[in-house]
Amino acid sequence: MRKLAFLFVLFLTAGMMAKAADVTFKAVAPSAVVMGQQFRLAYTVNAEAKASDLRIPELADFDVLMGPSTSSSMSTQIINGNVSSETAFTFTYILMPKKEGTFNIGAASIKVKGANYTSNALSINVLPPDKAAEAAGGTGSGQSASIGKDDYFVRMEVSDRSVYEQEGFLVTFKLYAARMCGLDNAKFPEFEGFLAQEIEQPNPQWIQAHYNGRNYFTVVLKQTVLYPQRSGKLTIESGKFDAVIRVPTQRKIRSIFDDFADTYDNVKKILVSSPVTIDVKALPSGKPASFSGAVGNFTMTSDINSNNVKTNDAVTIKLKITGNGNIKLIKNPEVVFPNDFDIFDPKVETDVKTTAAGVSGSKTIEYMAIPRYAGDFEIPAISFSYFDPKSATYKTLKSEPYKLHVEQGEGGSSSSPVVSNFSNKESVKYLGKDIRFLKVKDFNFVANNDIFFGSFMYYMCYLVPAILFIVFFFIYRKQVKENSNIALVRTKKANKIAVKRLKNAGKLMKENKKEEFYDEVLRALWGYLSDKLNISQASLTKDNVETELTRYGVDEALINEFMDILNTCEFARYAPAQASDAMDKLYELTVDAIGKMENTIKKQ
Repeated sequence: MRKLAFLFVLFLTAGMMAKAADVTFKAVAPSAVVMGQQFRLAYTVNAEAKASDLRIPELADFDVLMGPSTSSSMSTQIINGNVSSETAFTFTYILMPKKEGTFNIGAASIKVKGANYTSNALSINVLPPDKAAEAAGGTGSGQSASIGKDDYFVRMEVSDRSVYEQEGFLVTFKLYAARMCGLDNAKFPEFEGFLAQEIEQPNPQWIQAHYNGRNYFTVVLKQTVLYPQRSGKLTIESGKFDAVIRVPTQRKIRSIFDDFADTYDNVKKILVSSPVTIDVKALPSGKPASFSGAVGNFTMTSDINSNNVKTNDAVTIKLKITGNGNIKLIKNPEVVFPNDFDIFDPKVETDVKTTAAGVSGSKTIEYMAIPRYAGDFEIPAISFSYFDPKSATYKTLKSEPYKLHVEQGEGGSSSSPVVSNFSNKESVKYLGKDIRFLKVKDFNFVANNDIFFGSFMYYMCYLVPAILFIVFFFIYRKQVKENSNIALVRTKKANKIAVKRLKNAGKLMKENKKEEFYDEVLRALWGYLSDKLNISQASLTKDNVETELTRYGVDEALINEFMDILNTCEFARYAPAQASDAMDKLYELTVDAIGKMENTIKKQ
């Protein structure tokens, strides 16, 4: 028994020594107080300390009514045989503000076992008294059985009501309450015409705020960064919220201590936020050629894996775009590799974070190509343009051009490439014998008039292959000529490739993979337009697509249908979950639109 007691004391002492090595010193006070009301300022250190070792900053904006009062607590935990113990000392001051405004309380310091530790600083907002409470002749701390029309409401607070297209702004839904209450149901607007990026609210806290002469308890219900997708007057519709408010009643109940306690009823009140209209300005003219819709403030870096490679070795260019703005909608800048390189689809990684300051982070694009022939090549500078809403100007970022030396490698070729229509090669096999032996038996004689030589069929056997050879020769020549026209080949295969991608999108729709489905539909549409119009995807924009389709004689209604599908896909990737029937409808509209487009362009 003595051994067990000794081991327990030993473990307890070791745990306390280990815990003492990690000392924290923290200051706590309410973020907002009302003028004339007292509040607590508490300093807590998780180690044994004395009030005489505490040094607090000057509190010129507050009256110190009492303090410091000292309290302590101790906790011990035993988890899987590991003993941990913590002692905390709290030093509390009672303060009262001298005037209204926002005031900072600097960091305090304390000495623990010869070492100095510093607390965090605080900011306190001193609110004016509640005018409604003053008019009623009270302090506003009591609870009334009635609910006034201004006691509870939800405000939609917008950081900026005049923005550029694709410029982000913050929308905050905040509940104002005379007393803290709950919400049964919250229905936020759909943000039609905007790309919405919601900010996570892990642990919303009630704080006091002054509004229209009254003090309220406020809590943030939702914060969203919105990016307008078109210019003009866009309206954010109202939200609807069901508040549950505890209202005191006249009834009293007897408690177990033989006294009377108040009773409350839960009253539901529907709160509706007012709609807000945003003035969205169109982006100014003079867009650079490398502009593809990026709005915000960005930087760009690029690097290449090597300037000296061998044939059939991969060349990788990594491009990183960093900044704040509509980074998720940025299209990949175009990298122009030499014609003799095999080019692969770029690998894209997006790392973003959404805060009240907007969507910030980075987008990394890796471009890969494989040289097939030796020589010296140059990859031109990569350009990326964006619109800066603060200066209302377009800005262009450029990388350095890369000079590439390609040496002869295994399986490569040092000669110039030859254009061929053949997709694969076949080996030649030797099948014959050197001498065929004479046949000496099992033969039959044929009558003279039955001899095949000189007959009609004999001449037809020569004539038919000759005609077929001439026909196939001209067909082959025509195919070689068409295949040498890359634009024509892309145009012919556009519908086939789009149908293949839409079939894949149909599979993703059945598997209810929403984001992958919309991505695949977007790839099918942009790929089809790129092939049909003979424009690289990096250079495609909604503006030049409309111009080119109009030049091809496509009906305006069909062009608008295509644009609506593109916008729907881009919104749906980041919008809240859509119903499955919306995906079905979009899939049918896309198939129908591509079919109409194919028939229209074929007639031209």
